[in-house]
Amino acid sequence: MLLEHIDSPTDLKKLSLPELPQLAEEIRHFLIQKLSATGGHLAPNLGVVELTLALHYLYNSPEDKFIFDVGHQAYVHKILTGRQNRFDTLRQKDGLCGFVKRNESEHDVWEAGHSSTSLSAAMGMALARDYKGGSNKVVAIIGDGALTGGMALEALNHIGHEKRKLMVVLNDNEMSIAPNVGAIHNYLGKVRSEKIYRKAKDELEWLLRKVPAIGGKLARTAEHVKDSLRYLIAPDGMLFEEFGLKYFGPVDGHDINKLLEAFNQADNVDGPVLVHVLTVKGKGYSPAEQDSHKWHGVSGAYKIESGQVVKPVGPPMYTEVFGNALIELADRDKRIIAVTPAMPGGSGLLKFAEKYPHRMIDVGIAEQHAATMSAALAMEGMKPVFAVYSTFLQRAYDQVVHDICRQNLNVIFAIDRAGFVGADGETHQGVYDIAFLRHVPNMVLMMPKDENELRNMMKTAVEYDAGPIAVRYPRIAGTGVAFDDEMSTIEIGTWETVREGDYAAVLAIGPMVQVAEEASELLKRDGINIRVINARFVKPLDEKMLLALAKERIPLMVVEEGSVQGGLGSAILEFYALQGIQPASIQLAGVPDLFIEHASIKEQRVETGLTAEDIAKQLASLAVRKRQRAT
Repeated sequence: MLLEHIDSPTDLKKLSLPELPQLAEEIRHFLIQKLSATGGHLAPNLGVVELTLALHYLYNSPEDKFIFDVGHQAYVHKILTGRQNRFDTLRQKDGLCGFVKRNESEHDVWEAGHSSTSLSAAMGMALARDYKGGSNKVVAIIGDGALTGGMALEALNHIGHEKRKLMVVLNDNEMSIAPNVGAIHNYLGKVRSEKIYRKAKDELEWLLRKVPAIGGKLARTAEHVKDSLRYLIAPDGMLFEEFGLKYFGPVDGHDINKLLEAFNQADNVDGPVLVHVLTVKGKGYSPAEQDSHKWHGVSGAYKIESGQVVKPVGPPMYTEVFGNALIELADRDKRIIAVTPAMPGGSGLLKFAEKYPHRMIDVGIAEQHAATMSAALAMEGMKPVFAVYSTFLQRAYDQVVHDICRQNLNVIFAIDRAGFVGADGETHQGVYDIAFLRHVPNMVLMMPKDENELRNMMKTAVEYDAGPIAVRYPRIAGTGVAFDDEMSTIEIGTWETVREGDYAAVLAIGPMVQVAEEASELLKRDGINIRVINARFVKPLDEKMLLALAKERIPLMVVEEGSVQGGLGSAILEFYALQGIQPASIQLAGVPDLFIEHASIKEQRVETGLTAEDIAKQLASLAVRKRQRAT
């Protein structure tokens, strides 16, 4: 076994070239075995085994900088840099992060949770190197899906202008999380298929190698001939050449010798280069090769032999409930159009796409474009439903403010993964959308306490015609409640009392309503009756109920699985301050001012004090203080 002797890139360099394919197979076996217990991003990493080996074999990390565009494709990098013995802890609390993590290793030089950032980072590192007079290599590894992100194209434009020495490795597997879409995808497809050009180019290079001592004018002439051939016969690399990057490829991303040859050729260019590498997502594991979408990220354990993912039995996920509700609503309303930024599966829209393919728009990794396009759809009388993860909506903030809210357009935001996300950790936590949405004029923001209320909120959103409206929901299974026979609308800005009590009142949203009820049940044993209010509208607030609570002089506690700063609790304090009202007492419970790292959602709630036991303890102290005031 070769892998057991690899603890650093230095160990890797001790191997001979013929040994590298064997090591690649051992790494694939290692990943398949380890992730069958922990879950994780299997298919992306199986696809980059040889590519990562070639980079570490040729270059000297961490002096040479490897910048992974999406950190979840860096498992092989982690294995080669001394972390294979920690893979049993992958994505677990205090264990190995599922993304690149700077405090985990000196070899992790750039942290990425969102795509399309690597080229900008590479440009910055190349500039810093040159300013300091360094000579290290800078290599950005970006996927073909991430190349659709506007930020990547902005960076390409600047890279070509500056002409700094750096290398872009385009990992082209024709897939991101979902099948790629758009003109760039089609262009790369044409590049992959131009066999006539590649055959002619190979024959020309063979002929030139037969000519002895090519140099000076003849060498330059030969290079011009190759370039002319490229433009005459095929679009091979033309787009990147026009951006100012020297193009190499396409290269078989599973042939280490060809990869090393391409990288060595690229090193001889004094300026920016792009090496176009063709890989197979899920390479080496049949279930992952056949369905790379399903195996992009596996949330839990699976059986290696059959490829069967072990799924817990229980209520449907909120995402599934959303997708089914949208189909029901679209059956009755032809204005509804679903919009997704490359997340049709993750956002629960695959069934919708099957039934209404002409009403399903996947824009690729382009959240900003998706938001502004949705604005224009709404302006023309459609009902766009922008289905997006909370963490990815951050990327379209400017468009939400200026193009949607400022023009008061009827765009529906279906914000998935709102709250804690568990193993994906800090880059994917959905804990900031309340803070960055609720203060924007014209926005309505709501969150359901259970899956039945989610259905009713979706109907409410579709029937709302007074501007943008957002429904946020978590990455968990529902509570198991029965669905109403028919979806119904909810009066905008109204809360509901789900449990009566007179010692204190908890104002909670989303999953925290159930947690608050559990806390209330714990305190009931001690004769403490806690009122639980489903504060389902973060904006507008139920001002009538807030005024009644203040008049009642009942202690309040606000509980939310989101940032305390700028959250629901902040909104309630602002309301009372503007009214000149001093409530009896008010406590805020939510996510503190720090990034919450990977762990299970249960562990993340323990870490932030958002368990039933934590809330009961704080409520008990409120009740004690009320008794003391009464006596």
